[in-house]
Amino acid sequence: MTQPLAGRTVLVTRPAHQASALARGVEAAGGEAFVFPALAIEPVAGDRLAEPLAHLARADIAIFISPNAAQFGMAAIRATGGLPAGIEVFAVGAGTARALAAEGVADVIMPDGQDSEALLAVPRLRDVAGRRVVIVRGVGGRALVADTLRARGADVHFMECYRRACPQADAAPLLQRWQAGGIDAVTVASAETLHNLAALLGPAGAPLLAATPLFAPHEKIAAAARRFGIARVIATPGGDAGLLDGLITWFRNETDSEK
Repeated sequence: MTQPLAGRTVLVTRPAHQASALARGVEAAGGEAFVFPALAIEPVAGDRLAEPLAHLARADIAIFISPNAAQFGMAAIRATGGLPAGIEVFAVGAGTARALAAEGVADVIMPDGQDSEALLAVPRLRDVAGRRVVIVRGVGGRALVADTLRARGADVHFMECYRRACPQADAAPLLQRWQAGGIDAVTVASAETLHNLAALLGPAGAPLLAATPLFAPHEKIAAAARRFGIARVIATPGGDAGLLDGLITWFRNETDSEK
């Protein structure tokens, strides 16, 4: 039986330390993964975390926004003695919960959905008046969770433990492959990744990017890609598993329509 991604090459743009899982999934489905990180994740200097860590030591609730927040945040937290006893830990999405589990945090509350709106619908976060909350995230993340919890009466602080950046990368090999018809799909996990990819490709890559099916693990990212001018955008379920499922379903349907 032909594997669902046989003969397809998928561009994987996740940060270098997070690209392998999706790449393995693509290859297990018979495809080829072209790994080209279009987002870099850098830790925030330790001296900038002293005040947030002090807030965390007195907090009732810690909210981890992403897998990177789990990885970089817990590294800093462990260096100062670990999470305080009795703190409630929340994770946005299954990927973040898995990352926390890998960091040794077992008792994690997770919403049904993959985004901030789903987190805010969790019953335990509805009545937070007077409670102290620390949101562990990257520099410059969305304000929705903090604004909503403050409106519900919580005392909210941020622990911004990493920053996103555009990597320094040579796109020439990717462009050469793409111009020869060798890229069948693009995956992006954020609008920022898409913008970085476009910047790294330059004008020569713009028509290629616009014309290649793009897969995004959330409708908000997909909507940003459509506004960017991508002709075919497919919103998938969350995480690498959702991206892989979306790729397999889409290309299986494409193959069936060609018969």
